Amino acid sequence: MTAAPLLLQILRRPETSKSLDLADWDLLLRQARRANLLATLHALLEERGHIEQVPSRPREHLGWAHAIAERHAQAVDWEIAQIRKALAKANVPLILLKGAAYVAARLPPARGRLFSDVDILVPKGSLDVVEAALTLHGWATTHHDEYDQRYYRTWMHELPPMQHVKRMTVIDVHHAILPETAALRPDPEKLRTAAQSLASHADVKVLAPIDMVLHSAAHLFHEGELDNGLRDLVDIHCLLAHFGGLPSFWPDLVRRAKELELTRPLFYALRYTERMLHAAIPPDAMEAAGSGRPHRQILALMDQLYTRAFLPNHPSCRDRLAGMSRRMLYLRANWLRMPPLLLARHLFHKAFISPDLA
Repeated sequence: MTAAPLLLQILRRPETSKSLDLADWDLLLRQARRANLLATLHALLEERGHIEQVPSRPREHLGWAHAIAERHAQAVDWEIAQIRKALAKANVPLILLKGAAYVAARLPPARGRLFSDVDILVPKGSLDVVEAALTLHGWATTHHDEYDQRYYRTWMHELPPMQHVKRMTVIDVHHAILPETAALRPDPEKLRTAAQSLASHADVKVLAPIDMVLHSAAHLFHEGELDNGLRDLVDIHCLLAHFGGLPSFWPDLVRRAKELELTRPLFYALRYTERMLHAAIPPDAMEAAGSGRPHRQILALMDQLYTRAFLPNHPSCRDRLAGMSRRMLYLRANWLRMPPLLLARHLFHKAFISPDLA
């Protein structure tokens, strides 16, 4: 059996880092950097009390990553404050998603997590008001092509990304968690209704714990570009470990997945956090989540694709099928995003008419 990449070994058992020599540390840091998990690795080793045993040179590298992550978290807090200020008079409930939510709620996935934009969820009927308020405070749309605007505003679950003209920070304004044209249509009203206010700011909310896990799963398993795939899987692992002790969390998670039509993403999330990171999933929860299990042959294919695509995109982690696996998952993500005819039209436009579309 082929040994797991070093980064996976340490994420599973941080205590084994004590046996690494300098050559191992060099490889580990390279893999972690490619997976965007360098600061997360520092946080994990520090949390488990192993950081002081790391040799000085790799510990110095990890320390720099930690410092950058700390500054990043402070910047995210400040950016959230600016968004609150911009939307203060819009009378629109502000719900943070993903990385910004983890930082604002001080949740475990925030430790060391680096991300490029702030994601928010607002009612679809408030998009015009929100866009106008953000524009008034310095954000501007980044996609000016007519087709790009139509792509986002008609078919997607978000406005075109908006970038602040001075700070160059980016905000993604969502009205749902999956595209309008996707086969799965989790009701955003149910997500907004269950959202919970932050203890620090009553006017800012994050998704309820089980919805946060399900959103993370839905996002990851509809994502076509998996450069941050392992980081996002680590997010889910951290959320499951953090919320897993709440009363009725596991039964409610499966029940809610059925209610939101997200049983398939949940099944994949539990399967691959267990396989890749050795997450402790209760057997009865795994069995209940089996309602989202695909056909046996499809599952065998998904196993081959995801267990390659989730590995760091580093030469030491790639085999001859890694590139093909990523390309097939990219095609799968587009297939899930749009019905066939619309997808064909979109890919034709993207390939020959507007190739710069994100």
